[in-house]
Amino acid sequence: MSGNTILLLPIILPFIAGIIIGFMKNEKQRNTLVIATIAVELVLVAYLAMGNSALTVWNITDRLSIAYHADGIAKFFACLICFIWLLAAIYSLEYMKHEHKPARYFMYYVMSLGTLISLCFSSNLMTLYLSYEFMTILTIPLVIHTQEPQAVRAGMKYLGYSIFGAGLGLLGFFFLNTYCLTTEFAPGGTLNMALVGGQENLLLWVYFLMAIGFGCKAGMFPLHAWLPTAHPVAPSPASAVLSGIITKGGVICIIRVTFFLFGADFIRGSWVQTTLLILTMATIFMGSMLAYKEKVLKKRLAYSTVSQVSYVLFGLMLLTPIGFSGALLQVVFHAMAKNILFLCAGAIIYKKGTTYVSQLKGVGKEMPIVMWCFTVGALSLVGIPPTAGFISKWFLAQGALSSPVGTLAVVGVAILMVSALLTAGYLISIVSNAFFPGNDFDYDAVEKKEPNKLMTVPLMVLAVGIVLLGIFPNSLETLISSISGVIF
Repeated sequence: MSGNTILLLPIILPFIAGIIIGFMKNEKQRNTLVIATIAVELVLVAYLAMGNSALTVWNITDRLSIAYHADGIAKFFACLICFIWLLAAIYSLEYMKHEHKPARYFMYYVMSLGTLISLCFSSNLMTLYLSYEFMTILTIPLVIHTQEPQAVRAGMKYLGYSIFGAGLGLLGFFFLNTYCLTTEFAPGGTLNMALVGGQENLLLWVYFLMAIGFGCKAGMFPLHAWLPTAHPVAPSPASAVLSGIITKGGVICIIRVTFFLFGADFIRGSWVQTTLLILTMATIFMGSMLAYKEKVLKKRLAYSTVSQVSYVLFGLMLLTPIGFSGALLQVVFHAMAKNILFLCAGAIIYKKGTTYVSQLKGVGKEMPIVMWCFTVGALSLVGIPPTAGFISKWFLAQGALSSPVGTLAVVGVAILMVSALLTAGYLISIVSNAFFPGNDFDYDAVEKKEPNKLMTVPLMVLAVGIVLLGIFPNSLETLISSISGVIF
């Protein structure tokens, strides 16, 4: 099989395996197929990362096609997604034992991976849009899995927001098909400047609406409200990938539209750049404040995602190489840290049934491995060295101060600092109470409730990874710099 044809395998395989998984009754065989499928996905993506494959599946018209291309951005996101998806799947094998209909859960879980890989490898706007829509459709069952009324309501809210956001993206598609030389992704953009003359403001409005639409999935204000509603009701491993990975689907779309269709030069210095920078900063601050006030653990983590993913969007909207590098570093480190936090929350719910922050007093004595991993994830989100989160926030601050956005640069850095303090307030306080519950805590009644290795090993792998990447970030920085070099 040629390198080009093999590009289809990681897209098709999860759908085939997912259908089979949905009908399997034997738990052991089903679990084996789930892990084997995702592991093969990771191997395939790693193999494709060593080349530069491209494949056109279907030419619908001379300007519309279903096509894939394994460029730097595609390979970066695909490898990260498969790695996180595998660890969350291993964790799920134990966690889903206390949930109903695990076969249905794993069917949609595996199939969702296929849509994400399709999104990553999309080489044009039509393929990207279709993948984005399928990603929404296949992840809704993860949100409504418990089928409780609040889960169904959350799923419908997620669907409504996602369809509206995708609709804004589709609206932009019609304009770009007219004003672009091609809707195939190309570094620097593909606008036909001969047609753009005199229509600049129209196209800036088109870009603005597309950024708002795709920003919905990334939890950017004003289309962020679905996220803190949907994440808490989903099973914890689903919450982890929704927060750490699915939100990055919106980031991928914004990167493609910004840097591969419109082009950074067209947007730089415009009212759109200013407006989107303000919106990302507002989202960062708002998400941190709401997380600080929230009492339900998973909902607090969901509001944290609203804030932390907008760090990524802030870096992208700086439209500079350093800001772009900081954004991609934040993509990796947020995905790892937020998966740790949600999976730790799931472990606590699984073993103790605890859902409120106030109930976590002394949990570090009962579940030390879980809470030490939680601590590492929390420190990374705050941005404390030697955890990896410090590196991405350093790049973002440097990117802001070196960008020609004037006062917004100083305001942006100030908001990053305030957000870090708020993040410490709503996460480190949990750690403090977990390990130091105070004199009124009954230490004699403590029982070890650590979950088994299927749940703790993925947590430890992610925690160790965050520390190692914080100490030795050079290889990842070099990789991201090479991707940035192609775009700028």
